[in-house]
Amino acid sequence: MAGIFGVIGGSGLYEMEGMRNVRQVVVRTPFGAPSDALTVGEIEGRTLAFLPRHGRGHRLSPSQINYRANVYAMKKIGADAILSISAVGSMKERIRPGDIVVVDQFYDQTKFRPNTFFSDGVAGHISFADPVCPDLAGAVYAAARKVVKRVHRGGTYLCMEGPAFSTRAESEIHRKWGVDVIGMTNMPEAKLAREAEICYATLALATDYDCWHAVQEDVSVEAILDVLRRNVENSKKIVLEVARRLPLPGGCRCGEALEHAIITDGKRIPPSARKRLSLLIGKYL
Repeated sequence: MAGIFGVIGGSGLYEMEGMRNVRQVVVRTPFGAPSDALTVGEIEGRTLAFLPRHGRGHRLSPSQINYRANVYAMKKIGADAILSISAVGSMKERIRPGDIVVVDQFYDQTKFRPNTFFSDGVAGHISFADPVCPDLAGAVYAAARKVVKRVHRGGTYLCMEGPAFSTRAESEIHRKWGVDVIGMTNMPEAKLAREAEICYATLALATDYDCWHAVQEDVSVEAILDVLRRNVENSKKIVLEVARRLPLPGGCRCGEALEHAIITDGKRIPPSARKRLSLLIGKYL
């Protein structure tokens, strides 16, 4: 893997110390505008592209994020890996606020988000049993272990619609399902990254215990922001460490995800769809 290293996350991360030749890149996509301009620069001999998921100033709620445009923009500038940095609630006692989880599974509970590039004349079915790139997740875990003490390898991220936090009943049910963390932003982001043949991994920052814990206070925006402020510098250090571990060994098959995924007869794909998806499927047509 020798392309651009993409990072999607919170607003504070685009001010990374040590980035050189920093520039703002506005990317147009057939799916509309991404959350914001991409901040592109050089770090540790790699080109890094950062996209604030909610836009600068946190203007977009999770349901309003244009996930297709965000992932397409990363693909268009040449990213072959995306590290998602996300705040989550812990659903397990052992995952304490302030801990980091490098998840390996997702459970999608979102309801209102366009979740595929394949529509309007093109049907595609990716393999998504293992939604996280094992090579990238391994690099992220090793990097996180070098920066902080409490890092968990593996776990299931339940993605809820939001923007309200869970009711107590929902929180208890989610706990019974055995999920490890809960958040609002990694779906359909992970699924779209696979459709775009981009390696994807999540650095989940536990900020609270949702509202299930008998002793800890219920989740609040104030509590989340307090933990996130303390974790911004650690996140920057982890991104730097991941960059040092790239390129990946190339053992994954993320870059071949569409090889047998497109079901539609190429002759029946409408010209408009062919044009819209040429960046993603052009090599297979």
